[in-house]
Amino acid sequence: MFDDVTSQTLQVALSGLALRQRVTANNIANLSTPGFHAGKVGFENSLQAALSDGGSPTGVAPTVGQSLEPTQLNGNNVNLDEETLSSVDTGLRYQLALRAMDGKFSLISDVVKGN
Repeated sequence: MFDDVTSQTLQVALSGLALRQRVTANNIANLSTPGFHAGKVGFENSLQAALSDGGSPTGVAPTVGQSLEPTQLNGNNVNLDEETLSSVDTGLRYQLALRAMDGKFSLISDVVKGN
């Protein structure tokens, strides 16, 4: 019942967005750390490819790579403006995915109750 494509896709999205939020927080925490290179989380392209090919989204896992932002004199490449925007965007996307999951569970609950 909860292993349909929609539920699986939402689970992958929530996992990827949660990881992105943690990586973004780590990037901001290391804003002044010499030599620190910001991390970037990606999963959307892989998820979209899996779905468009008719495959299962369960095989999609988020990946963490290094940011390609230019480095400062101390070797750090964290861009606070970019990280702040990413944090806000990720939070909104996470809330949207949670609402979609909640709506799905509410629909199932209504069906079980006979409403």
